[in-house]
Amino acid sequence: MSSSSITSPRALWTVAWPMGAELLLGIAIGLAGVALASRVSDAAAAAYGIGNTLFACFFIAFRIVGAGVSVVITQRLGAGDAAGAARVARAGLGASAWLGAVVATGVVLAASPLLRALGTPAEVLPLAEPYLRLLALALGLDALNALMGAVLRAHLHARSALWIALATNAVHLLACLPLMRGDGPLPALGLAGFALAMIASRVVALVLHLRGWGAHLQLRPQAADWWRLEHGVLAPALRIGVPGAAEAIAYRVASLVVTAVVAHLGAGALAAHAYAQQLGGLLILSSLSLGLAAEILVGHDVGAGRLDVARRRVRLSIRWGLVVSCLSAVLLALLGPLALGGFTRDAALLELAAALLWVGVALEPGRAMNLVYVNALRATGDVRWPVVVAALSMTLVMAGGAWLLGLHFGLGLVGVWVAMVVDEWVRGLAVAWRWHRGPWPAALTGAARAPA
Repeated sequence: MSSSSITSPRALWTVAWPMGAELLLGIAIGLAGVALASRVSDAAAAAYGIGNTLFACFFIAFRIVGAGVSVVITQRLGAGDAAGAARVARAGLGASAWLGAVVATGVVLAASPLLRALGTPAEVLPLAEPYLRLLALALGLDALNALMGAVLRAHLHARSALWIALATNAVHLLACLPLMRGDGPLPALGLAGFALAMIASRVVALVLHLRGWGAHLQLRPQAADWWRLEHGVLAPALRIGVPGAAEAIAYRVASLVVTAVVAHLGAGALAAHAYAQQLGGLLILSSLSLGLAAEILVGHDVGAGRLDVARRRVRLSIRWGLVVSCLSAVLLALLGPLALGGFTRDAALLELAAALLWVGVALEPGRAMNLVYVNALRATGDVRWPVVVAALSMTLVMAGGAWLLGLHFGLGLVGVWVAMVVDEWVRGLAVAWRWHRGPWPAALTGAARAPA
């Protein structure tokens, strides 16, 4: 295959679109959840938003294993080492099982202190606490599902991962509707019903991932694979995964600070923030799917020694990311008020959430640069410098700026979102410079491609 066909838009989108569709499914479930929660009350919607923020924060811990395993597998497959890729996948399974159990237990035990530390309003706390504890059980299962889905995608079976996600989210939606509303003989469980449906769907996902591993990869885990920790096999993955997870964790910690600032603005601001974030999640689809596709394909390129191809592939990804993110942000800002009407009838909340969608128009191009370049750098093994820059920006610009603009200068929720915009642009420009001017080819020591 020629290098021009390798770096064609078709090659990129063949990998990107199933991941974009998979992300869309998750967002659709999130939108359904917030819509159902808002029918209970705006306080329930606020509890849904703050609970899911904490869920996403702890989910990032699984990137310590998942992100590194994915990159190492792509590089080994590119180098023709299928057996080494299989060993890394099996080692990742045991590590994910332990990590998921520890994180889930911690969230169950610390649910109340976590919510209080975020300044959760008094009227929201009784709803958010039991909801978060149930989410923790789904969180433990997601540690395994995230790893197994990443392994499928690293082997370029993105469509299979998409079908599993489709089935998982279908189960979640079909189960949560009667559980939340109390259809027929079932009691109305509200937010607890949404969480219980999530747990059931994650069990289904685990079964489907096991079948997918067997059918596509001829990988059938043995009993010991679920608990055995193989530090030697995982070492190259951890060298990539730990810094990558540190960046993601820093982002989530900054997001928690932002959520705490918003919580101090009141339950109304917290609800508007949740509504706008759920709709704004649609905007991240193209950028994130392109970034993840670039990571997988660049990883294969690096393993095969095609560094010039990797550069051309990233140029193509960033062009598509900027164009699609800008157009989709404007479209959502124009149509968003119609969708927001499905969440609440409070005129003040509708006006505020609609204003946030227009702020998102400025945010998305910076986020597109950030996601594409960071994932491409991770695929080469260049992860530490972007982490340092991201941690500084998210601490000083995102979290500090949210407090400064939102509370100190009294700009409220719009000021908080302006700080988020500036942070995305600072990080996006920084990683763009690193890709074009940094020493990432020299970072390719070959450690990730060495046989286990």
